Amino acid sequence: MRRFGILGLLYFVQGLPFGFQTTALPVYLRSEGASLAAVGFASALSLPWMLKALWAPAVDRYHSPRWGRRRSWILPMQVGLFLACVAAANVSPDEGLLPLLILVGAMNLFAATMDIAVDGLAIDLLEEHELGHGNIAQVVGYKVGMITGGGLLVWATESLGWSALFWAMAGLVLVASVLTLLWREPQERARGGSEAPAHLKDVLGLLARALRSRSSSWLLVFIGTYKLGEIMADVMFKPFLVDSGYSPAQIGLWVGTWGMGFSLAGSFLGGMLASRVGLLRVVFIAAVARAVAVAMEAWLAFAGTSDASVIGVTAYEHFAGGALTTAMFALMMSRVDVRIGATHYTLLATIEVLGKLPGAWFSGVIAEHFGYSGLFSLAAALSFAFLFLLIPLSRAPKDAELEPEDAIRREGKAEGVVDGEREVEPEPE
Repeated sequence: MRRFGILGLLYFVQGLPFGFQTTALPVYLRSEGASLAAVGFASALSLPWMLKALWAPAVDRYHSPRWGRRRSWILPMQVGLFLACVAAANVSPDEGLLPLLILVGAMNLFAATMDIAVDGLAIDLLEEHELGHGNIAQVVGYKVGMITGGGLLVWATESLGWSALFWAMAGLVLVASVLTLLWREPQERARGGSEAPAHLKDVLGLLARALRSRSSSWLLVFIGTYKLGEIMADVMFKPFLVDSGYSPAQIGLWVGTWGMGFSLAGSFLGGMLASRVGLLRVVFIAAVARAVAVAMEAWLAFAGTSDASVIGVTAYEHFAGGALTTAMFALMMSRVDVRIGATHYTLLATIEVLGKLPGAWFSGVIAEHFGYSGLFSLAAALSFAFLFLLIPLSRAPKDAELEPEDAIRREGKAEGVVDGEREVEPEPE
């Protein structure tokens, strides 16, 4: 349980600056008189989260044996995040917005780099049957951090002011840093494997070899497309509710508050099932449930809305989405090369993010031309269609194309481990 606790704490810290970036920063900028264009361009400050795969190999390669392979990066990034929060708390409005924007960009850089190391730590610490529980810590910890940095602390600014928000974030990061300093990183990894690659080129070589396998190709295609329909519907669902006559207060309560609660509940269920039923099976069940949720949004557009129907669809949609996210992240962790876990998983996570962008970008254009009913119908159709990618993915076992010495490193290989629904036989000596 201590492992899940430290992982949840670290993911919580990472969620603080991203929650501020996506939710609180637009409110702050607008309240300080920034133009809408400036508010829009400020979203570019989150670029480190999209580009982190570029420096992930360095995180896998370089570390101090004294501090541990992952703590060598986590602790300095926490210190940097703490100092950036303290500096932001001391920025005066008279200095303009540029110093604050630079500091927010630095917060995202520190948090995104820490995320690489923490993902690698999760892969190092967790046995394969623990990945479901581990990703509960990941998803729930991160979402609670986002709620805190982008919701609760913003709510408190009405009485305490914006400076207090940054001091509070700094205090939370400091507490996490002290606990991380007191925690000792295990030397041996749960799923075996050799020591960290000796050279940066070795990291890149292992990554290239892992990506060449047939199973990896199907995994990359699925990761890059499975949320395309979901994001199309998500981006336009709130404007749909506005155009249906609902107030911002109602939308904020139903979608932003109650919806997040159901999302967290779904994340718990998805993680629990992933540890008991099998990762691919849970991903399939959750993906079907999520596709049904998008179809229900299309039904609202065709049939009309009521308070009860909107609340019901919102609750179910967030619950299914939370379950799918947790199960999918656990599946991704199970498919990485543990020797370069941070680099490999970061690349998969980046592809997952980039795969959603086209749906987000063009959702408004599609809605303008075909209406909300047409958009949600297309989103539902895509959500169901991409389920068929799970068929070749399930038929391409993750270890089938590894070299013998690589296959042996998988935990339990010598005993024959059930992976999903297929038992992996031990390799002959």
